[in-house]
Amino acid sequence: MHRMLGASALLATVFLVSCSEEPKPAPAPAASWHKDVGPLVQQKCGGCHVEGGIAPFALQSYADAAAHSDEIKASVESHHMPPWPPAEDCAQYQDDRSLTAEQVALLTGWVDAGAPEGNPADAPPAPPAPAGGLSRVDATLTMPVDYTPQQSPDDYRCFLIDWPYADTRYVTGFRANPGNQAIVHHVIAYLAAPSQVAAAQALDDAEPGPGYTCFGGPGLDGGRVAWLGSWAPGSAGDDYPAATGLRVAAGSKLVLQVHYNTGHAADHDHPLAVSPDRTSVSFKVDTSVEKVAFVQPWTNPQWLKGSMNIPAGEADVVHAWAFDPTSVADSLSGGLYKKNEPLTVHSVGLHMHTLGTSTRLEIQRRSGARECLLDIPEWDFHWQGGYMLTQTRVVNPGDSIRLECHWDNSAPGAADVNWGEGTGDEMCLGIFYMTQ
Repeated sequence: MHRMLGASALLATVFLVSCSEEPKPAPAPAASWHKDVGPLVQQKCGGCHVEGGIAPFALQSYADAAAHSDEIKASVESHHMPPWPPAEDCAQYQDDRSLTAEQVALLTGWVDAGAPEGNPADAPPAPPAPAGGLSRVDATLTMPVDYTPQQSPDDYRCFLIDWPYADTRYVTGFRANPGNQAIVHHVIAYLAAPSQVAAAQALDDAEPGPGYTCFGGPGLDGGRVAWLGSWAPGSAGDDYPAATGLRVAAGSKLVLQVHYNTGHAADHDHPLAVSPDRTSVSFKVDTSVEKVAFVQPWTNPQWLKGSMNIPAGEADVVHAWAFDPTSVADSLSGGLYKKNEPLTVHSVGLHMHTLGTSTRLEIQRRSGARECLLDIPEWDFHWQGGYMLTQTRVVNPGDSIRLECHWDNSAPGAADVNWGEGTGDEMCLGIFYMTQ
């Protein structure tokens, strides 16, 4: 009898133990290039990492990615790549290249697992072509001559180009066409209004060779010059918001700033041994629009007069300024807008030079509430551009737009710095594409 009870107790114990242990789930299959990683890399990285492009290597195939898997892991873990400067908790923008925490984990886990290729048959259907690109090209303006960079690794050059129309037109879309994709890092098309053309021509005439050096901007009116469009690698260009456009008067000229970076395209023994470039820009142009847009550089006018001092030896110099743009909308827009009427902000940008560490734009509501427009917590001069808001913001009379910039001028041998166009100067600019 005791022997039977002992057996029963043993069986009960085994049963209880087996029931108390949860069954272990089967391990998730390792991510593979064809099924998981390749589609993500093409979406976020493929626009820049092409053969012969500005990126140091291509990422168009499994062989490309496997050969650079360690670089991929290091870049996404550090958030150095894909380049997407805006803080994620500020606002949402079109064509966001940033990676989520889950996507970073996918990429790093794939590398740690040995970068498996997987089965090509597991690849998902090709996604639809990304949004963007011009719906129509009406004018393409090209640099007047070929240009080979004269400075390494970075050369900022401005080229003066005639505007081809003899009457007032409206730019309703923009795209850049880099001539030498291996060295063209970014492009900005500035508008020299008829009143600024003589000054732009003087800058061009004063320097030998094609164009003129323009590190911080086109050198006109202390940086207060309109933008027609900007481009960075991977961008397909785009139409501007429906029924809006930028007014260009007859007699204007285009100042095309091209940033050349020869860091990976040049021979190490001959850092300027690169092929020449002849970049062009394409525009969608209309004779009329429902709403005339305006690209507004936003800065404290007193800073242009020397009040934006950045003392040597200081690791965190801060300048900030807030003002109601509706109160001066008539003068800012050259008479296009009425003062004390709401303004709609469609896209935003920020501009500093190389001492910048962080910068932020926000709307300060009359009620005291704050709404972030663009926050760049780690400024990188080489990765700047415009960001189209997924939802426009309306600035009402009594609201202000606040701009804040931080700089580090603590390097040994540093000198005091102030506002200016040169490589040793600084700026603090917000840029808006807006309508009324």
